[in-house]
Amino acid sequence: MGQFAFIIHPISVREDMARKYKAARCLPESWVEWLIKFMSAKPISHISGIRSQIGAEAEGWFVGCPLTPRQFLQLNGEFVTNKIIEAGRVAEDLGARVVGLGAYTSVAGDAGVTVSRNLDIAVTTGNSYTVATAVEGTLQAAELMDIDPAQATAAVLGAAGSIGRVCAQMLSRRVARLMLVGLHTDPLDEVVEALPGDAQVEVSTDSNSALPRADIVITVTSALDSVIGPEELKPGAVVCDVARPRDVSRLVAERRPDVLVIEGGVVAVPGEVDFGFDFGFPPGTSYACMAETMILALEERYEDFSIGRELSEERVNEIAALAQKHGFRLAGFRSFERAVTDEQIAAAREAARRARVSR
Repeated sequence: MGQFAFIIHPISVREDMARKYKAARCLPESWVEWLIKFMSAKPISHISGIRSQIGAEAEGWFVGCPLTPRQFLQLNGEFVTNKIIEAGRVAEDLGARVVGLGAYTSVAGDAGVTVSRNLDIAVTTGNSYTVATAVEGTLQAAELMDIDPAQATAAVLGAAGSIGRVCAQMLSRRVARLMLVGLHTDPLDEVVEALPGDAQVEVSTDSNSALPRADIVITVTSALDSVIGPEELKPGAVVCDVARPRDVSRLVAERRPDVLVIEGGVVAVPGEVDFGFDFGFPPGTSYACMAETMILALEERYEDFSIGRELSEERVNEIAALAQKHGFRLAGFRSFERAVTDEQIAAAREAARRARVSR
């Protein structure tokens, strides 16, 4: 049986910390964040019931790293990395042989490289399967919004980065037109030279001119604040926000009922998995980054898989093939920490139709 662990952390001081410590609801967030800096990483739950369609099994553990998103971004980098390493050592003590870095633990510092050097087990950020499901989920969402990818215009924001580059490579085979958006044109030109598909390609440093023309958007910038607001998007557009911190402002969800924003796919886990912890997903499903860690455990591939700032299409395709082998599949979408329902998609599709008619 494969063994893995996955490091999680509180996203919301009010909601997540208050599940465990009721007093957190009564204290200012700054006080709670100051207090949790002194807490140690610890096991959260045991994960059981993962059974591949080919018969392999795995068990795991959630390990809590007590820092909030703001702390990951604002505290001293060495302090943050040491907190993640501490959580990794808890995973080692539990018996895990590969550990996944969840949420902001995957983007802190050098994206797992230093963490790996300080642990005796394998490390992954889960980014490869995250990209695989993001592209697959985005194309599925586009079709649900009556967008034919083969006739569509797609934009990748942050296309010169490692994740953006791979997303651009995969989309270039599936869409008619592709806009690569970044801060500088030279790196974008290098991405263009390596694109394998037949899409018509243009590069831009101005997202405000690109977004109104895009039917499909994948955004993966490293900006600290949101870069996509409600005014820039085309009616009926599908936007997949892979970035952490988020690239898409919450105002898009509030003001643009004709736009569908997703965070990538919800992944169905094979077997009768019991996570022993409610992280807000429907039963039997997980984030793609969690699923990558499970897949490596099922394969007993105890090696660093997705770490650092470089990512390859080969790795993305490899983990996608392994996911299919073991029976992992997309099972819906998430948007701003909530499940996207069929009714919401239908409402967005209808709102987009009305918006196009009124233009």
